Order: sequence, then C-alpha cells, then structure tokens
Amino acid sequence: MLDTLQQIFPYAIAYTVPLLLTALGAVFCERSGVVNVGLDGLMICGSFVGAYVIITLQKQGNDYALWIGLFAAIVAGIIFSLLHAFASVTLNANQVISGTAINMIAGALTVYLARNITGSGNIRIMLGFIPQEIPVLSSIPVIGPLFFTKTYATTWLALIILVMSVIILNRTSFGLRLKSCGEHPQAADAAGINVYRMRYIGVMISGALASLAGAVIIVTYGGEFTGSVSGLGFLALAALIFGQWKPLGVLGATLFFGFASTIANISQVMPSLASVPPVFLKIFPYVATLVVLVFFSKRTRAPKASGEPFESGKR
Repeated sequence: MLDTLQQIFPYAIAYTVPLLLTALGAVFCERSGVVNVGLDGLMICGSFVGAYVIITLQKQGNDYALWIGLFAAIVAGIIFSLLHAFASVTLNANQVISGTAINMIAGALTVYLARNITGSGNIRIMLGFIPQEIPVLSSIPVIGPLFFTKTYATTWLALIILVMSVIILNRTSFGLRLKSCGEHPQAADAAGINVYRMRYIGVMISGALASLAGAVIIVTYGGEFTGSVSGLGFLALAALIFGQWKPLGVLGATLFFGFASTIANISQVMPSLASVPPVFLKIFPYVATLVVLVFFSKRTRAPKASGEPFESGKR
C-alpha cells in the first residue's frame, strides 16, 4: 500500500498544483464579489501564451525560457481577465454569461492563433521542468519519498502563493477590504472603500493565477498546448465551493480532486489498481465531484454579495 502511495503521490501533486492555483485565484475573485466561471478560458489563455513564449525562447537558447513563459502567462491572464472585469463590474453584466463568453473566446482564439503559428493547432515545448529530489529531506522516512522526491519547482511556487494568500486575506487591510466588498459592498462603499477598484483587482488576481496554472500544466506534465485543459477550471470551481472560499480549505479540496483524477489517469499502469474496472476509475473524479457538491450544498457559505452587481450610492 505504501509503495503504491509513493508511486501515485508525485503525479497527484503535479496534477493538484494547477487546480490549487486556479482555485486560489477564484477565492480572491469571489471574495471581492465577482463570480468567475471563465477560469477554464483563462487557463487556456495562459497555456497558449506560456507555450508560445517558451518555445520561441528555447529556439533561441534562452536558459530562463520556462520562467519567462510563466511570467508572460501571468501578464496575459491579467489583461484577458479585464474583459470579464469590465463587463461584470463596470457594465454590471450577468457575471455567469460574461465568464461563459471568456471560455468561448479563449478556446476559439487560441486554437486559431496556434493553427496560424504551427499549422496544427498544437504548440509543443522542447523541455519542461524536470522533477528534482531535495537533498537530505528526501531521506526522511515515509515523508521524504512522498514530498521531497520527484518535485517540480512550480510546486514550491504554488505553496508560496498559498501562504501569501492566507496572509493577505486574513492578516492585511487589503484582504479585509476585499472581503468586505464581497460581503457588504454598500457598507464598504460608505466606509470609503472603492468597491469597483477592489473588484477589478480581485478579477485580475484570478486571471493571473488561472493563467499561471495553465502554463504550469505545459511546463510539468503537459508539455504541449492543445486548446484544452480538460475542464480543470470547472473542477477548480467545485474545489472552491468544497473549500468554503478559504485558501486552506481549497488546498484540501484540490488535493482530494487531484488524487481522484490521478488514480483515474494512471490506473492501467498500476498493478495494484489494474483489477478495478477502468470505467469505474475514469468516472470516479466526476462522481466524487457531484457527491461532494450535493453533500456540501446546504453547508456552503458563499460571500453574501458574490455575483451581485454593485452601484455606488445605492442602498
């Protein structure tokens, strides 16, 4: 059993990291009062920009191509998310419809651009991050083989972002202002907080982290832009609800979904799981998602003003 866990764990962590980053971005967005169902499209945008920048720089022999590609994806995500922010915050459009439009635009536009660039619609990078073993720590019994062998640099980046998210949301004035805009925007406005600005920032953070997640897929286990992220943006929304709109709760939820999806994906190459009918393992992550959402639907406590348009001066 322990050997099986040690084999699965590195893959599960690699799969969890993009989910975690995307869901953390959604936390900031919904805490500000804006629902973002366009996470899938933002991830696709990040994977396209990241793949294009990385392959361009790798052909030039740039040693920092991977990190520059990740940064480019963040910038692209911020810019692209402004479409959702403008529609939802400035124009008070329906946030679900706006997010759906983001998904449709991102999928179609990136594939069109990729086909014009490569002729096939796919963009494959030459080399991604290589899993590394952390000296000394990897020799710790049980914990070492699980956490400190075959780890990507992006895993530690995600953990840093997680810690920063917890601190920002719970220990800073910015975090308190952001959450007040999602709970009582009229009261926040009366207290002198610029609700429009805070909501724009929340959406932009969501775009940055979701696009970063899309690029992380390319530089870890993906290796190629295909115009799809297999619905991970929607799975991140489920993790957001399961995690009760809290960073640490989201961590637990994404680990659960990450392990469920990993077991389904590698079941046929694991002798201990080969006896289980493949169809059961393939549908397991989606069934688990539905069960979790149904079970926690009555216990969820979303930000009170999440998804509600705001107009300054109205009570």
